[in-house]
Amino acid sequence: MAEQGKLNFTREPSAAPKRKGPAQEKAPPKPTAEPAPAEPVPPTVDVKASASPALAPERKIFSVRELTAQVRNLLERNFRDLWVQGEVSNFRISPNGHYYFTLKDEAAQVSCFVWKRNIKALRLRPEDGLQVTVRGQVTVYEPRGQYQLVVSYLEPVGIGALQLAFEQLKARLAAEGLFDAARKRPLPMLPRRIGLVTSPRGAAVADIIRILRRRYENLHLLLYPVRVQGQGAAAEIVEALRYFSRARLPEPGAVDVVILARGGGSLEDLWAFNEEIVARALAACRVPVITGVGHETDFTIADFVADLRAPTPSAAAELVIQSKQELKDRLRALETKLAQQARYQVLDARHRLTELLAERGWRRVETLLRERAQQADELHTRLLQVLRDQVLRARQRLALAGQRVASVDLRGLIERCRLRLSQQQRELAARLRMAVLAARKQLDTLTAQLQQLSPLGVLERGYSIVFDEQGRVVKSSAAVHVGAPIGIRLAHGRLHAEIKKKET
Repeated sequence: MAEQGKLNFTREPSAAPKRKGPAQEKAPPKPTAEPAPAEPVPPTVDVKASASPALAPERKIFSVRELTAQVRNLLERNFRDLWVQGEVSNFRISPNGHYYFTLKDEAAQVSCFVWKRNIKALRLRPEDGLQVTVRGQVTVYEPRGQYQLVVSYLEPVGIGALQLAFEQLKARLAAEGLFDAARKRPLPMLPRRIGLVTSPRGAAVADIIRILRRRYENLHLLLYPVRVQGQGAAAEIVEALRYFSRARLPEPGAVDVVILARGGGSLEDLWAFNEEIVARALAACRVPVITGVGHETDFTIADFVADLRAPTPSAAAELVIQSKQELKDRLRALETKLAQQARYQVLDARHRLTELLAERGWRRVETLLRERAQQADELHTRLLQVLRDQVLRARQRLALAGQRVASVDLRGLIERCRLRLSQQQRELAARLRMAVLAARKQLDTLTAQLQQLSPLGVLERGYSIVFDEQGRVVKSSAAVHVGAPIGIRLAHGRLHAEIKKKET
């Protein structure tokens, strides 16, 4: 493993054993021929011959079962593990889920059998006419006396067969829900450690390290070196994913996100990323995984299962973490938003206070409220000063945090800033609520006083006010004459009348 871009390669696993071709297969030993039974000899009078029956050859008679068992043991001992290539025909699936098919070429054919438990190890489902290479053991099906090949592994031959295998596996995994968007996990905003699964000698690892150093130079990077093509590559990738999935912080191998990367290549070169075991290891991995395999036009099964697909290894390095400059810009945006929210709340409180002062009842009792208004202005001034002080202190703390951002973990810094901002917002909201409640209480008190002094309260008790033509209040019957129009103010509405009669 290697941290911070210093690669420490582990020893590559030993290469897989070479396949045995037909020419390399050890020829089975020829069974010793049993002596042919002697033909019956007619009896003679030769006393010497009849006198020595022990000299006649002894017959060894096999039952059919014994003969078949010995042939089976002979085949299984000498053809225990071999590879055979041919064309599939007569493929069928038994009610128990086992596979049966015939493997043939121009001159011969052999029956093949696949146990149900080994079906998942096959790269594809056989189809009639498909050219394949199989690995298995020769045995004999004793009830029929027929030799057959018990297949444990099967792979296609040629590009067309590989594409068919790809489509079959893709359809099967999609039906199981491994590609569903609902199971994709979001990437951490600021990962503390990043795991990298790729070849230590390819161009992809150099590109990823270069980009990560440029975007965030003191980032922790752990490399798990694997083969990315050829026999055994898929198994090494699975082991790497399991390693990162098992570890938990603060363990040495624990990471927040994993990059699975490889440079471009042909379909055969990228086939390790199309293996079912790799797809299921990606689905079972406990940390988010980004794939950057091949070029932008290359798609593998791993891309569909991963939490995020990047078109290239370089793009995966760009997506895994934001640059420091982007994080600084975000902090400045949060600071601006906080100041705007504070100004808005102050302006909103001032607007509500202005509306309260503009009410009709307040104008008539302006003298009574002048002192309260001055107190409200003083509270408003102190509130603005407190907010300015808090914003100034927050700006100073943010500036200090910006100076330390190069050497301090930004995750903890952002968390502390978020806590302080939340505390300041709560304090500001509490102070605004207290100011509004105090103003509202004063308004209620003055409104009650106004209602006690207002003539409208008298009108509510059934009284009315009489006005003459000039709008003056009539306090005596002598102030008007018979026939003069008058106005009457009630608690609700006005009346217009004419004097018909008056009394002193």
